[in-house]
Amino acid sequence: MTTTNIEQKILQLRQELEDHNYKYYVLSAPTISDFDYDMKLKELEKLEQDHPEYQDSNSPTQRVGSDINQEFKQIKHQYPMLSLSNSYSKTELQDFDTRIRKLIGDDFDYVCELKFDGASLSLLYENGQLVRAVTRGDGEKGDDVTANARTIRSVPLKLKGTNYPDLFEIRGEVLLPFEVFAELNKAREEAGEPLYANPRNTASGSLKMQNSAEVAKRKLDAYFYYVLGENLPEDGHYETIQEAGKWGFKTSEHTKKCASIEEVLEYITYWDAARFDLPVATDGIVIKVNSRRLQNNLGYTAKSPRWAIAYKFMAEQVSTKLESVSYQVGRTGAVTPVANLSPVLLAGTTVKRASLHNADIIEKLNLHLEDVVFVEKGGEIIPKIVRVDESARKADAPKVEFIHHCPECGTALQRNEGEAAHYCPNETGCAPQIKGRIEHFISRKAMDIDGLGQETIELLFNEGLIKNSADLYELKAEQLIGLERMGEKSADRILKSLEQSKEVPFERVLFALGIRFVGETVAKKLANKLITINALQESTYDQLIEIDEIGGRIAESIGQYFDNEDNLRLIDSLKKHGLQFTLNESRLEGRSNKLEGLSIVISGTFEKHSRDELKQLIEKHGGKNVGSISKKTSYLLGGSNIGPSKIEKVTKLGVPVISEDEFLKMIE
Repeated sequence: MTTTNIEQKILQLRQELEDHNYKYYVLSAPTISDFDYDMKLKELEKLEQDHPEYQDSNSPTQRVGSDINQEFKQIKHQYPMLSLSNSYSKTELQDFDTRIRKLIGDDFDYVCELKFDGASLSLLYENGQLVRAVTRGDGEKGDDVTANARTIRSVPLKLKGTNYPDLFEIRGEVLLPFEVFAELNKAREEAGEPLYANPRNTASGSLKMQNSAEVAKRKLDAYFYYVLGENLPEDGHYETIQEAGKWGFKTSEHTKKCASIEEVLEYITYWDAARFDLPVATDGIVIKVNSRRLQNNLGYTAKSPRWAIAYKFMAEQVSTKLESVSYQVGRTGAVTPVANLSPVLLAGTTVKRASLHNADIIEKLNLHLEDVVFVEKGGEIIPKIVRVDESARKADAPKVEFIHHCPECGTALQRNEGEAAHYCPNETGCAPQIKGRIEHFISRKAMDIDGLGQETIELLFNEGLIKNSADLYELKAEQLIGLERMGEKSADRILKSLEQSKEVPFERVLFALGIRFVGETVAKKLANKLITINALQESTYDQLIEIDEIGGRIAESIGQYFDNEDNLRLIDSLKKHGLQFTLNESRLEGRSNKLEGLSIVISGTFEKHSRDELKQLIEKHGGKNVGSISKKTSYLLGGSNIGPSKIEKVTKLGVPVISEDEFLKMIE
């Protein structure tokens, strides 16, 4: 390479890596695998090493990525949160071991830890109580997310025992368990929202939400693995972490002390397979010199400790053939492309299909039919195509082009500005949308109609017995008994369940309507605030966004729903059949407007009521729960152990602080 070409290559790699840093840390939406990113970084490091005349202190090789969000207060780390050197090669681990032994001799142990794939978090404790929680940020400073961290059950607010230091930091990883991730995506699917890509990005995004009440619902978890401070109880890192477990921190039972690099390699070999049985995502193993004294002797480079290294697992990938691409239409009209593959075994299961998500993904992959594609499980869960072997492509292979018309009804597809998905706008004439809405209507969290399922809905629709959800209440026993696999008992069970569903409360009926973006929680908020379906229908955009947790996208969707005459006819028909479109009287008892127009933030612990009970009381009396303090906050409802960041903010903004007793007097 010429001098000019070398400089251009360095500048190109720096720009690419900065772009990927931004997508990974700030947007939580990476477009490149960890392996590909690390290979680019290594290439840049080698070029800069060979050509020191092009060194730049702002190069991505000289700093960690940044996830700083200006909506949060930035806090400087007392101890910088450096990144670790990454390796994908066991030979590199042996080289690491050789370097360590040259510097400190042979009298030491290693500690091996699972490398959890989540969002890094540093907690500060003083006199056994949580003071502050800060994200990694750019390594030098991070975002203060104390309010959100306090909602994580595995983050102790007060420590156990007595032998912890008066002041110390502990670092860990915030994670979203696979099971919870699956539940979240199921709820989003029911609400007609795009699915989350993987647990890591979802955990990171959850930690940065402005409403801590919403964070609490995410059921985040956390594992802790590194204690910093003066007067720690042990010199050994392993031993200190064992002590931290006694103080109340969740630590990994799989952490192991190893006497040699051979034991380290055995540990890695075991977990490369066993990791698939864990409830959370891991992407490698961290190897550390155990003694803190020896760690201090070894020191640090500009961006990483010399006494630690991360061995990254290669995500299991298999190659197979793309046989065809089909398109699924959901109940909201979203059209999802699906890759149909030659069956292949991946991470213990046979994979035949992989979601392609949207037109942009197809274009990015440059897919052609009969391509040899490489598939991996995103976050160890969802199969996805990560790359194509273009060298194996047939010369006449047709390119995969995203369809322009609905595969079910032929209507021209639409793509809304700012959205990745294409939609079929034919809500009333597109069979999958109609059937999908009815299936949603009868589901357990909605109307919970016993005896009806996807196959029965399909049968009833194809026989012309139902065209919408209201038609279910017109069904007669003789119509059902004559159907395939339907006897007298089955028909009777369905009709009884339909009759019983007329007692289902308003918030579940509202959820059952399937308004886009109105999931189970949003439906409850709307029902509790507006009381009747008529009030919801008459609410303006501005009125809706004033309701707790209702944003512009939800408000627009509600407006569009009630602008549709078919939807109004459906509601009218359901009303005539006796469904509940008004909040139950028992729920209305004791309601008032005493807190009308007030925005209240809750912080601390209380004697007479739980935080959830206080939130319900605020809503019951017309107030609005908010998660963070701003100029618009009316009061901080404070108990004991209010976070210092909240005290600082209310003082700065002049927000009044009221006690639990003062609040209860306000609503007497």
